[in-house]
Amino acid sequence: MTKIQDVIKVLEQLAPVPYQESYDNAGLQTGNPGDEVKGVLVTLDCTEKVVEEAIAKGCNLIVAHHPVIFKGLKQLTGRSYVERTIIKAIQHHVAIYACHTNLDNVHNGVNAKVAEKLELHQPKILASKSQTLLQLVTFVPVADTDHVLQALHKAGAGQIGNYHNCSFRVQGTGQFLPSDKADPAIGQAGKPEQVQENRLELIFPAYLQHNIMKALVEAHPYEEVAHYITALENRNQEVGIGMIGELKEALSEEEFLQYLKQKMKLQGLRYTSVGAKKIKKVAVCGGAGSFLIKDSIRHGADALVTADLKYHEFFDAEDKLMIADIGHYESEVFTKEIFYDVISKNFLNFAVDLSETNTNPVRYTF
Repeated sequence: MTKIQDVIKVLEQLAPVPYQESYDNAGLQTGNPGDEVKGVLVTLDCTEKVVEEAIAKGCNLIVAHHPVIFKGLKQLTGRSYVERTIIKAIQHHVAIYACHTNLDNVHNGVNAKVAEKLELHQPKILASKSQTLLQLVTFVPVADTDHVLQALHKAGAGQIGNYHNCSFRVQGTGQFLPSDKADPAIGQAGKPEQVQENRLELIFPAYLQHNIMKALVEAHPYEEVAHYITALENRNQEVGIGMIGELKEALSEEEFLQYLKQKMKLQGLRYTSVGAKKIKKVAVCGGAGSFLIKDSIRHGADALVTADLKYHEFFDAEDKLMIADIGHYESEVFTKEIFYDVISKNFLNFAVDLSETNTNPVRYTF
């Protein structure tokens, strides 16, 4: 039997909740994590109509990109669409889970999907985050080194980009004097001891600290495990916002606009002109991404594809790149495919449906 918490675990391996922005509200919004999953409906937004669709399809879990509960709710009286959506979900025992800016901030999340749709070559995170990594230093008897390292790697330590099981070691002599109350794994109480040890150094995501320390203590032979944990300022190349990559071939302004409309299934868009300049290097950011204009210019992008720009923000392009505002919904609607793929891959005993409800509140006329 698969429980809602099992699906949540898989989603949070993809997009850890600690990677959400401080203003966000990702996570389980309604429902009991211990309930059995009967079906999952994936969507960009969770509205009343989406809850009705879930009920009709026999799905008791909705996985959405945007949290329906974003600000604090002081009452549930049905006065707003948010309150009505929550009430209906609770009445019909439908759980709602949101995976929002934490999915924006991982290298295989929202912006990777946009880069995939545009067929960008070797996309990388545009604005990587710092202060998300810690360094562990510990000391292990030489004979126990591999065992301890295996446990630490399994817990998530030692991954740097596409390289796994990374560590550094240097051998030296450890010295200690067990007290009369100690129960040393090596040596005897009350007698000085020297042991050939390896100093091990590994980097790991800060949110995994509890798991890393648990693995270290359980695998280490010593009664007291000497270790240091240090916060790093290193930029995490797998965590951050936006992505940047290159098209297969340079396109003229008109060619790129048509390409963009086709690949992202657009009815229209707003953009700044770059005239005769060819477009090859493209930055992308699902949702509101005006704050990435300077980063895009600094990384040599010819265009930034994003949404929700204000009038004066278009001036920030300064004729150095095209800004293409394709609409919030249009820039993130394919996020549903991420949820569908990861849940379908990990669970085969219930149906996963792509929502057919168009939740875009914006309409276009030409």
